[in-house]
Amino acid sequence: MAKRTVEEIDVAGRRVFLRVDFNVPLTEGGEVAEDARIRGVLPTIELLRKAGARVVLASHLGRPKGGPDPRYSLRPVAARLSQLVGETVALAPDCIGSTVETQARALRPGGLLLLENLRFHPEEEKNDPAFAKALAALGDVYVDDAFAAAHRAHASTEGITRFLRPAVAGLLMKQELEALGRVFDAPARPLVAILGGAKVSDKLKLVESLLARVDRLLIGGGMAFTFLKAQGHEVGRSLLESDLIPAAARLLETAQARGAELRLPVDTVVAPAVDAGAGEVVPVTAIPADRMGLDIGPATVAAFAAVIRESRTVVWNGPMGVFERAPWAAGTLGVARAVAEAPGLTVVGGGDTVAAVEQAGVARRIGYLSTGGGAFLEYLEGRTLPGVAALDER
Repeated sequence: MAKRTVEEIDVAGRRVFLRVDFNVPLTEGGEVAEDARIRGVLPTIELLRKAGARVVLASHLGRPKGGPDPRYSLRPVAARLSQLVGETVALAPDCIGSTVETQARALRPGGLLLLENLRFHPEEEKNDPAFAKALAALGDVYVDDAFAAAHRAHASTEGITRFLRPAVAGLLMKQELEALGRVFDAPARPLVAILGGAKVSDKLKLVESLLARVDRLLIGGGMAFTFLKAQGHEVGRSLLESDLIPAAARLLETAQARGAELRLPVDTVVAPAVDAGAGEVVPVTAIPADRMGLDIGPATVAAFAAVIRESRTVVWNGPMGVFERAPWAAGTLGVARAVAEAPGLTVVGGGDTVAAVEQAGVARRIGYLSTGGGAFLEYLEGRTLPGVAALDER
């Protein structure tokens, strides 16, 4: 762990600006639908409260356009957080300004104040220095526990650290960095990566990066059909990015040149459309012209599971098919169970992938579930995360 953490600084009596990721789904009735990201930060909140810190929490929610929007208020989050900590957490009317500064100064040791949605101000995403300085005025110490937002150089994740020090990692951020560090810094081998999802274009750089770092790469999901087409197979009406077929062919050649084993599906579940009630299993060499592949087939699940059983480190991002629809979920759930049974370290990241292991009932058997989506992918690509780089080195 190269970054200083909240455990290493004195916060007694000090105002701690705690950047969290409370970007959670809401119900139509305006309540928190799923609170994993809130619960994930509770250990840091509890540590700060026990140490006598005065805690100012900051987060974004959704993508409001141009200013305040009641649909994206953090009020439901304040209500859920209040339930989890056992006392009322006040919601500030804004995230900057004299009124909010007064509220922050009035906090008692152990007290909590949740700022209103950071993205109600366009300056947040623009990383505006004046806005970052205004946020910094609310704290004496900066703690970042929002790994899921660490890939963005925003005012609350990067700009604020120019005005507020020390700037350290929270416990959740520490867990994320340690888990991902174990995957790539000195992994137990064989190291196996599993990639799924819809598009090659979303993960082209990631595939290239992984081929230089892993022993075996398993590819499923919609993105697999572009690779299969590059191998000369017909893919019917399956998802295909025709302009990326040459790039996929180059990656297949790269894998061979580097001695990395890149495996694609050997069978797929096809149907005329996503809303079909059921499909049929066919080899990837015999996809009908009027059908589309919507899930990996049982032979692919078995082949992938055999590779996973021989692994010592596994990292997985992306479902193997349209798993949110029951007829096309078996492949993703089968891989989830195989990962849960892997003998070594397992790390799963991305909202859909985490949802898949939860749906499979194996979440507790995964070594680490990452809260990050884009940040998780960019870390796997080997890119620098601005929100991490901005923190104090140990």
